[in-house]
Formats: sequence, C-alpha cells, structure tokens
Amino acid sequence: MRDGVRTLDPGYFALVMATGIVSVTAAYLHLDRLSAGLLAVTALCWLVLAVGYVWRAVAATADFVADLRAPERAFAFFTVVAGSEVLATRLAFDGHRLLALPLSGVGAAVWLVLSYVVPLRVIAGPRTEGVLAAANGTWLVWVVATQSMSLVLTGLAPLWPAYTADVALVALAGWGVGVVLYLMLMTVVLLRLLLYPVLADDLTPPYWISMGATAITVHAGARLLDLPAEPALDSARPVVTGLSIVLWAFGTWLWPPLLAWTFRRLVLHGGSPPAYRPATWSAIFPLGMYAVCSMELGMAIEAPWIDVLGRAEGWLALAGWTVTFVAMLASLTPRPRRARTRTLSG
Repeated sequence: MRDGVRTLDPGYFALVMATGIVSVTAAYLHLDRLSAGLLAVTALCWLVLAVGYVWRAVAATADFVADLRAPERAFAFFTVVAGSEVLATRLAFDGHRLLALPLSGVGAAVWLVLSYVVPLRVIAGPRTEGVLAAANGTWLVWVVATQSMSLVLTGLAPLWPAYTADVALVALAGWGVGVVLYLMLMTVVLLRLLLYPVLADDLTPPYWISMGATAITVHAGARLLDLPAEPALDSARPVVTGLSIVLWAFGTWLWPPLLAWTFRRLVLHGGSPPAYRPATWSAIFPLGMYAVCSMELGMAIEAPWIDVLGRAEGWLALAGWTVTFVAMLASLTPRPRRARTRTLSG
C-alpha cells in the first residue's frame, strides 16, 4: 500500500470525472438506478483518492512535489478540481445543493492555488531547456477544471435567488476564461506535436481531453443559456450560443483523428489492447461529456438530431466506462502465485 500511495498517479481523479459524468449520462438516458449507483461509486472514489492524495503529500512529499514541478505531469493535478466539481454538479443535479456547495468550494480553492502555482512554475521555474517538448494532453485538464466550476455555479444558482444575476455573471466570466485557456493551450499542444517527434509513448489517452475540453465548454454554455434572464447574461447570449455551436462542431470534427490516433496506438502494441493505466479514464470522460453536451445543446438550440446523436453516444460512454472499470479492478486484484511442484525420485 505504501508503494501504491508513493506512486499514485497525479491524474487519477480522472476516474471521478469519468464516473460522475457517466452517471449524469445515465440519468439523461432515464437509467435512474444505474445513475444513482454510479453516483455512489463516484463519491466513494472521491473519498478514497482524497485520502490517497493527502497521504502521499505527507508520506511521500518528495515524489508529490516532484510531480508538481514536472511540466509533463503537473497539470494532471487539475483533475482534483474537475473531479470535485463534476461530483458537485451531479449532486446538484439531484437537488443536493447543500452537499455540493462545500465540495465545489474545495475544488475552487485547489483551482485557485494550481492556476497560479503550476503555470508560474512552468514559466519561471529553473530549467535548462524549453518546456514545449513536455506539453501534452494533460495541460488541457486546466480548461476542463475551469469550465467545471462555471458548470457547477449554474446548478447552485437557485441557492441564492436574490443574487442570481451575480452568480450568472461569475459563471459567465469563468466560462470566458475557460474558452481563452482552451485556445491558448490547444495551440501549445499542437505546436508540440508539429515541432517534436511523436513517439509511441506519446500516444496517450489524455489527448482525448482536447475533445473533452470542448464538450464541457459546450455543456457549461448550454447551462448558462438555461439560466433566467439577466442583463449581463442576456447581452452575452448570442456569443455563448455561437461559440457553443462552433466548439461542438470542432469537438465532433476531432473524433476521426482521435480514433485514428487510438488505432495507431493499438497497432504499435501488436494489435492487443494496452494494459490498464489510470490515464485511460482521461479518454472515458470526454465520451460521457460529449454525450451530455450534445443532449444539452440539442435542447437549448432546438436541434433534435444533435440530441439523438448525444443519446447514442451516451451508450458508448457507458460501455467504455464498464470495460475500463473492469480492467481497473482486474489490475488491482492480486494475482495468485503459482504453486511450486516438487518431483520425487526413487
């Protein structure tokens, strides 16, 4: 267990992100019992991982700090924020806003620290060469974390009916920050892919976050459009609607290259599925988020075919989550040792 804590992946909260959004997907598909069960799994995973992260920070401080200092791993810590906010969103979806509020506060506090510490460390930290070569798909989790806070605010707005306009403005501002971050970080990741060789080890599931970041931006945008009429929000509705449609279209366009990338990775592994890794959850989250955002956008702009597409995608997300969860359990199950056989002679 000590070794497991010491080597705990900084992006393992992607498990919470994926399970939480698949729970929302199941609710949209009217699979209420399954959705409730997935919510319980999400909460349990959050508790276990929270204990594990704190334990690692205390008992394996050197390894914990080393991950925070490494540009290729530091942004994975934003999964803590996204996982917390996705769970808070799911709780608010069921009306448990008083439970969602402190959880969202924890995520916001972690986001505030990481949003300044990690980029500042990357830009101003000591280094002997540029950090562009270290850029990867996990950098886009920063976008997901930012948009997840905007998303949860739209669900918590009914708690403060007298301040709905202020909450809507904060949610809109956070959404705008997420859009700008996506444009910047997507450019950085694209430059890394164009300027440096792409090796087999670079073909990792977190690159699916490029589509997940567009999906959660669309989801948050659609939820903003559902808020009651407010002066600040009303003036921005055309922009939110237009950008949501554009980003949904771009996220849909990303499907073929991401599938080709995944196929190439399978080929490089001899055609057999790669062994389970925590980063795999970074590919499951975009599947569920794309399904939810398509259903939300389809209803918001009255485009039924987008809603139907999202529902079909929802079943794919459920299948992907099931396969990955079984693979995770199999990887955690101790394998029995083979019994030694003794030969008797004479």
